[in-house]
Amino acid sequence: MFQTLLAAYGPQSWWPAESVEETIIGAILTQNTSWKNVERALEVLRREEMMDVGRLSRIETEQLATFIRSSGYYNQKAKRLQNFCRRLKDEHGNLSQLATLSTQDLRDWLLDIHGIGKETADSILLYAFSRPVFVVDAYTIRIFSRHHLIKETSGYDQVQTYIHENLKPEAQTYNEFHALLVRTGKECCRRKHPRCENCPLTGDKARYNVQG
Repeated sequence: MFQTLLAAYGPQSWWPAESVEETIIGAILTQNTSWKNVERALEVLRREEMMDVGRLSRIETEQLATFIRSSGYYNQKAKRLQNFCRRLKDEHGNLSQLATLSTQDLRDWLLDIHGIGKETADSILLYAFSRPVFVVDAYTIRIFSRHHLIKETSGYDQVQTYIHENLKPEAQTYNEFHALLVRTGKECCRRKHPRCENCPLTGDKARYNVQG
């Protein structure tokens, strides 16, 4: 499946960000919204010179919320951003020190922050810190279940374990595969009215596995 999608679409060049800070901010802001809305919020943060953990930790929450309004749920997300930034400053000082943690310890640290769930934590691990942790989302579950690789009711951990066991543990591979699945889910494997005739995976569904 990975090779088929890569041949069809080519490299996706994710994550679209200029720095580690911006990647982390984007991962938090993209919860429950489109990337276009996140891009608008990121542009405001750049203009206001707020792409900095220290500045984000010090700014008034209400002011930060106005900067990220386009991302939706802006009051909640402002608090989540500051939860991350303030805890980072208090416990590790900077992102370089945070990056010295093992992958499991870093994941546990992220998940312990209020408002950061598994998908967001793993997005930060993969795209900001280049750790080989696959990001599972609704597109992954939909495509995999329709191709009989998993059950539609499979949970996050179960799907992630399946991928980790069947695909070489490389951050770049996980990066590309996740991005390719998102593109396939948006363009072809839609929740309603899927466009199977346009999908690179159309054919004998049973022949597909994660790697092929």
